[in-house]
Amino acid sequence: MRRRVLGVTLAVVATVAATFAGAGAANAAPPPTSPIPNSTPGWLSHATKGGPATGAVNARVYLAPAGGMDALAAFANAVSTPGSAQYRQFLTADQYHAKFDAPQATVDAVTAWLQGAGLKTTVDPTHRYVDVKGGVGNANKAFGVTLSNYSHDGITVQAPDGAASTPAALAGAVIAVGGLDTTPSLVEPKTQKPAPPDGGFRNSPICGTTYGSATPSNLATPDGTVLPPFDGKTLPYSPCGYTGPQLRSAYEAGLTGGWDGTGVTVAITDAYASPTIEADANRYATDTGDKPFAPGQFSQSLPNAYTNVNSTNGRQCGMAGWYGEETLDVEAVHAMAPGANIRYYAGKSCMDPDLLDTFTRINDEDVADVVTNSWGGTGDVVKPSLLLAYQTAFLQGAAQGISYVFSSGDDGDEATRLGTPQTDYPASDPYVTAVGGTSTAITDQGLTGETGWQTSKYVLKDGAWTLSNAFLYGGGGGYSSNIAEPQYQKDAGIVSPNGGRAVPDVSMDGDPTTGMLVGQTQSFTGTAAYDTYRIGGTSLASPLFAGITALKIQANGGTGLGLLNPTIYGTHGQGFHDVTGAGIDEGAIRVDYANGLDATGGYVYSVRTFNGATTSQTVGTGWDTETGWGSARAGWVQ
Repeated sequence: MRRRVLGVTLAVVATVAATFAGAGAANAAPPPTSPIPNSTPGWLSHATKGGPATGAVNARVYLAPAGGMDALAAFANAVSTPGSAQYRQFLTADQYHAKFDAPQATVDAVTAWLQGAGLKTTVDPTHRYVDVKGGVGNANKAFGVTLSNYSHDGITVQAPDGAASTPAALAGAVIAVGGLDTTPSLVEPKTQKPAPPDGGFRNSPICGTTYGSATPSNLATPDGTVLPPFDGKTLPYSPCGYTGPQLRSAYEAGLTGGWDGTGVTVAITDAYASPTIEADANRYATDTGDKPFAPGQFSQSLPNAYTNVNSTNGRQCGMAGWYGEETLDVEAVHAMAPGANIRYYAGKSCMDPDLLDTFTRINDEDVADVVTNSWGGTGDVVKPSLLLAYQTAFLQGAAQGISYVFSSGDDGDEATRLGTPQTDYPASDPYVTAVGGTSTAITDQGLTGETGWQTSKYVLKDGAWTLSNAFLYGGGGGYSSNIAEPQYQKDAGIVSPNGGRAVPDVSMDGDPTTGMLVGQTQSFTGTAAYDTYRIGGTSLASPLFAGITALKIQANGGTGLGLLNPTIYGTHGQGFHDVTGAGIDEGAIRVDYANGLDATGGYVYSVRTFNGATTSQTVGTGWDTETGWGSARAGWVQ
């Protein structure tokens, strides 16, 4: 006998159908309704309203998990929290669906409601949502709204005039609806790599094989330019880019178990897929002293086709730009955990629903132990329907022992770009681990210094270093303006001044001036060729952390850990190195090709400071808004 959940029984199906059947009767009273939470577009107050909407409606109605979101969150936290009686008693994907999928009675009642309004329905096989299609009039009738055309933030969309609703008998069964508001929602990779118009890029060879190994005193500029001291000091050239052996020497020094990630699967999500990824990663590993992938160690889950390759509603996805992101992610994970399996999940575009689809595949395949995501939106204001869809995916992962980690962003506190301090979503979600960025000194002796990554840029002008950008870029962090501080942060003594989720949780190397060397097939003046370049961003930090976490999973018996944050905050960052700014210079000198390709266009000289930009973020003892609890070391693994 099917369970009764959320008060929805088979009798409700008949009630809902009868309600819509009689809705057009003369003098009939309007049927009672229940508002869908947070379904009013957040931008309505500054939009310009046009005429009635006329386009087709394609919407998605999200169903509450059996027992509700609170029950799912409670279970995910319980199995992820050391000391809990349910700790690490994870579910398989089949067990998860049996326990938390919306029951058939709920699905039947929801589809009866939508079909009764004349909409066509398609039910997700796991009962997460119901897709609907139809005309504007049908949608207006079903959801109790008036869809109109609006202009806001430079785009024109159709959207409802207020909150959508369900029949009162379905109160609590629907947690969100997406698609009534057609404002596009897309994400961007969190990488920092200059790129000329044709897409290819090379670093100049004026750089150090390790941090501090090359300076103007032992390596002259190729054109005879004299580089003056900065703030009275001789700064080093930037490293050429750290390799796998160097990164392991920095973060994994002192490991005694020989852990390399064997038996653990790290999943990577991005939009699209590079056609040369495995060959590039294998060549890079071989050229830098590591082993290429063994047969079957690297695999991919790809959609049947890609969409929004060029733009959507005037907004770019940029397929080729995502190839570099995937390259960095794959090569960084392999560098940190050379024995781990890597499975790449490609979204068919950079739109949020398509990236969400990768999580559905990850959770339902149930082969991954940790998932790294080097992308996100700008700011932490997110459509409620997307927020709940993301959280359901993260909570399913945690229930099954899968850990989700995200780049915290590359725009510091976002004040320069958005006008007010914000964190970026999904990194600010309480059910993922947000990885911030550091500026990192790796020498022949290992990791000798690090600080928070917040960069100002100085250019050479009239023989002196002159400030060009007070804030160029930096690791994302601060306090969410949209998402409440989770209990695990409160219990650890994190004081949020606005009551919002604190970001980041941890950090790894992210500064592109001290970034990683990667190898990728790129287009150089129309010709495809393999080459290497240095790259950074919290896009680097997230896969580095996922890689070292794969070692931790291996060391803990090879089964997943679920949500990592209760462990990280419950021990006040045990196993992480507290980043306080010691052992590193004020910045480094960047020598770049002016054209990004070769010396024919000359050279450009700049100083990129490491923690010199003024933002609301700080580096200090213990948890801080630039580096969280600090960078993962051998103690995190063991």
